Amino acid sequence: MMYLTFAKRILVAAVALSFMQVGLWAESLEMWISSHQDQVYYEKMAELYRKKTKKALTVSVSAYGFREMPDKLGVAFRTGKGIPDLVQLDETFFGVFLGSKSPFVDLTKQVKKSGLDKTLHSRRLEVFTYKGQLLGVPQSLSAMVLYYRKDKFKELGVNPDDLATWEGVEKVGEDLQKKHGQRLMAIDGTLFDVLLRQRGSDLFDAKGKLLPDFELAVELLEKFSDLSERQITVLPDRGTIFDPVFFSGDLETGEVLCVPGADWYGLDLFQQFAPDMKGMWGMLPLPAWKDEKGKLGPRTATFAGQGLMICKGSKKQDAAWEFIDFVMKDPDANAERFLQGNSFPAYKPAWKDKRLLKKHEYFDQSMGKLLIELEKEIPPVNVTPKRPQAIFLMQENYFGAIMFQALEARKALEEYRDAIESKDGNRR
Repeated sequence: MMYLTFAKRILVAAVALSFMQVGLWAESLEMWISSHQDQVYYEKMAELYRKKTKKALTVSVSAYGFREMPDKLGVAFRTGKGIPDLVQLDETFFGVFLGSKSPFVDLTKQVKKSGLDKTLHSRRLEVFTYKGQLLGVPQSLSAMVLYYRKDKFKELGVNPDDLATWEGVEKVGEDLQKKHGQRLMAIDGTLFDVLLRQRGSDLFDAKGKLLPDFELAVELLEKFSDLSERQITVLPDRGTIFDPVFFSGDLETGEVLCVPGADWYGLDLFQQFAPDMKGMWGMLPLPAWKDEKGKLGPRTATFAGQGLMICKGSKKQDAAWEFIDFVMKDPDANAERFLQGNSFPAYKPAWKDKRLLKKHEYFDQSMGKLLIELEKEIPPVNVTPKRPQAIFLMQENYFGAIMFQALEARKALEEYRDAIESKDGNRR
């Protein structure tokens, strides 16, 4: 009896010691992200990582606002205090942290070794690449589609196939105005970037020159100024399609029947701000442009996808990479991100998952199948440090003025170009 009691004590002590060792050796990562929804997701992913890898990793996830997080991150980098191990950053802010020295770890070798260079969509990898360094790993495809009111289209006799081109949008819009006084589509300044790339251009060229095809940009804005004046494509009252009031107002009341948006726009914002409109909305490819020979251009582009970065100031870079690699590749992690209403993954092997291909409950349509159909048409993005400024300046200062005919497109673009390039005298 004494022997058994002693043996039990030894066993209990050994078990206690093993738990103490796990606690001492467990890695703990600090992660910053830009929404509460993503915070919930990554806390679940930390649990999934521990369950599947049997590693005692903990991830402390802090959620900040979409614009607050980059500001807070900038302060941390400037002061060298409170730098997290890894961050989730939107591509529209990525350029803010580019320059002679990036605060993020170059992940080129890790991504190649893991095979992610072949399995993540190449166009999305480009978005987080600068001067040959891959500084972030893309989470979402972020491909644009056209969301449209199925019920209103049926009621008003609109054939969705007639919106296959921007020329068709104009014709359908004219008809709706003439017969019903109905406005067709809501747009905002973020679409400028998308439309340029659909036309084969971009905000910047590969060398960083702003508006490399200036005349094309003028033509584009003149066209949409005309469509706006004719009440075919219109700006929301508060200037943005991302405003909750836009959903509860223009979209729910049927003031407009279509709105372009990325995959996450439908997965997240529609369901969050217009939950009672389930079943009323469908998805189409983005209208395409015709070239001089009548050939159709791409039926999509991308906008505002999130990526994961490791900060150079982190002392736990290996653990941070292992977590990123897991989240990118794990089937359940990819499915959960889509099903939770975040985004469609950029990781191509996940596209065979039936959970991503079935009919989406809100749209009664497979978003996955439509995005996979469009993925080869995604045009490239030229990344520069000035891209964030160019996107937000157009959205906040110029696009509305052009749509309301307060500024002529050419004059507005000249001012726009001067405002961006005057920062460093880099006038081309």
